[in-house]
Amino acid sequence: MTQSPSFNAQALRAAILDLLNSRPEGKSISPTEAARALAGSDERQWSRLMKPLRAVAVDMAKAGDLEILRKGKPVDPSNFRGVYRLGLPDGKASGSSAA
Repeated sequence: MTQSPSFNAQALRAAILDLLNSRPEGKSISPTEAARALAGSDERQWSRLMKPLRAVAVDMAKAGDLEILRKGKPVDPSNFRGVYRLGLPDGKASGSSAA
């Protein structure tokens, strides 16, 4: 099984930041939005990205690059379950996209 190059951690990180930076300050995204941005609308394609995307989001949250939100509140990236959203932390202004 080979994986498309667009599915690597760097591409997932870039997709997350691009979507977050395109939103008004304080707005969050669903992780499925980032998966669909890379894989398109075919659920069989984008759903394969959900586990790798979660791992990248956890790493980014631990580094302070984003927040993982449940019910609109930040959660511990090492210990959360269920439906979540991604948002920029306070003070991380739009336009600070990864290179």
